[in-house]
Amino acid sequence: MIKTNKDRLVIQSVQGKIHSPTVANNPYRIDREGLAHILPATGGISYNVKIGDSCMKWVGDHIEPGVSIKNDDRAENNALMLLACIGNEAKVITGEAKGAKGFVTGMHGGIDHTLIYFKDEDLENMAIGDTILVKAHGQGLAIEGHEDIKCMNIDPYLLEKLDIKKSSNGTLKVPVVTEIPAYLMGSGVGSSTAFSGDYDIMTGDEDANREFGINKLRFGDLVLLRDCDNTNGRQYLKGSVSIGVIVHSDCIKSGHGPGVTVIMSSKTSNIEGVIDEKANIGHYLGIL
Repeated sequence: MIKTNKDRLVIQSVQGKIHSPTVANNPYRIDREGLAHILPATGGISYNVKIGDSCMKWVGDHIEPGVSIKNDDRAENNALMLLACIGNEAKVITGEAKGAKGFVTGMHGGIDHTLIYFKDEDLENMAIGDTILVKAHGQGLAIEGHEDIKCMNIDPYLLEKLDIKKSSNGTLKVPVVTEIPAYLMGSGVGSSTAFSGDYDIMTGDEDANREFGINKLRFGDLVLLRDCDNTNGRQYLKGSVSIGVIVHSDCIKSGHGPGVTVIMSSKTSNIEGVIDEKANIGHYLGIL
């Protein structure tokens, strides 16, 4: 088992409210062919969109599984987005579902939502505006002996459950469902940090979607991003490797697609992907 500095990491509260879907004065979303659509999109409680479901089949745009939360104060929401990590415990602290517990499944940049999984029976008792507290734990995580690999956005106990192995040549072998080439990464490239939010796999090319298994992706899947450097900002770098989690659905807009929140990145090829169709946070967290 890999060794980390988890015993020295701070566990700190951040929180937000279930954020309503919003619509601008112009309600239409323009697809890759220039056609206008009226569709569900981000926010609210998605009752039938869950971790482990296909992220490609939905009639919608940037759909977020489970519960989407945001803090009304911009600086506080920045902290929620930055400090919350995939796998962190989340607890409802107001409303009829008070006391219900779930966990963080991702962060969605642009709309700046933190995404939370809860059981179906708890979703039925929730409402827009309910407050959810997250025990933020994981930023600053490091793997002993692998200072070249930067970890981010993942609870240290979830990282341990991924069953990461060390290979004979010293690289880390991480389970993933597929590998994605850098030329398919779109919206979000160039962001100043990967410690908050996500960026999108472009899905406008059907042949590429089939070749790289993108059509089979599910919410919560782990993927390897080849030649993608996320150690600081997001950029192309030959030989670099990143590991991320699928956090939101496919999109109709050019340059967009399933969102990836990165959890590990190296400027060198010191991370290897091991193809495993069950490499999904839902399996590691016991809900699939």
